[in-house]
Amino acid sequence: MKKLCVIVFILSVIFNISARDSNIYQNNQHMEKRVLFVVTSHDKMGDTGKPTGYTLAEVTHPWKVLRDAGYEIDIVSPKGGKAPVDGFDMNDPVNKEVWESEEYQDKINSTLKPEEVNPSQYPAIFYAGGHGTMWDFPDNADIQRIGRAIYEAGGIISAVCHGPAGLINLKLSDGNYLIDGRKINSFTNEEEKEVKADEIVPFLLENKLKERGADYEKSGNWQVHVAVDGRIITGQNPQSAKAVGEAILQQIGK
Repeated sequence: MKKLCVIVFILSVIFNISARDSNIYQNNQHMEKRVLFVVTSHDKMGDTGKPTGYTLAEVTHPWKVLRDAGYEIDIVSPKGGKAPVDGFDMNDPVNKEVWESEEYQDKINSTLKPEEVNPSQYPAIFYAGGHGTMWDFPDNADIQRIGRAIYEAGGIISAVCHGPAGLINLKLSDGNYLIDGRKINSFTNEEEKEVKADEIVPFLLENKLKERGADYEKSGNWQVHVAVDGRIITGQNPQSAKAVGEAILQQIGK
């Protein structure tokens, strides 16, 4: 009887360990197939009254790259709920495909609030651009908290165009700016002037990134340019959005 009890005990321990390991494996597999997108909640260009928001192609193109590779995407915004859209171009077939999908509509019309996000679920975070980010990304402590947690857990931080506005004030736990000394790319001063927004935005993103110690790099206006510095990936403009998505996918694969 004593031997039987010992055998039962050993089997129960083995079963519990196997179940625990299985759960860990399943949780890790779940986490590895999710990416968190961040979009703006801000819908006005300063005091001009002109509408803005997130730039559609800067979400749809990385979305398609990652979804086609089997990744699930969640979307968070500073305020949560329906996100304002800019650059609504249905002549772009990727825009049209993604915009008309039920999954995208469900997620972009009911974005998560920062407090609803569990950073441990995501191996990567992507800050989409659009001029709205210049007003509500830089000083949002909750969005910074999420990005810091993902990065310090070994995850990827990525952004495109005006999306790096979410990185300018992001400090790591040691108090240093994330982008200090790192290769960073974004919407350039020249591009901002070309779209006649240089005197509307609260600051020039290129200048602010340099102030934070970024090793800033760029190409000519509207050229595809992606800077990859370890687990930090940044792209210059809407034309670079797909390439940023591809860089995220490649980095996750490592």
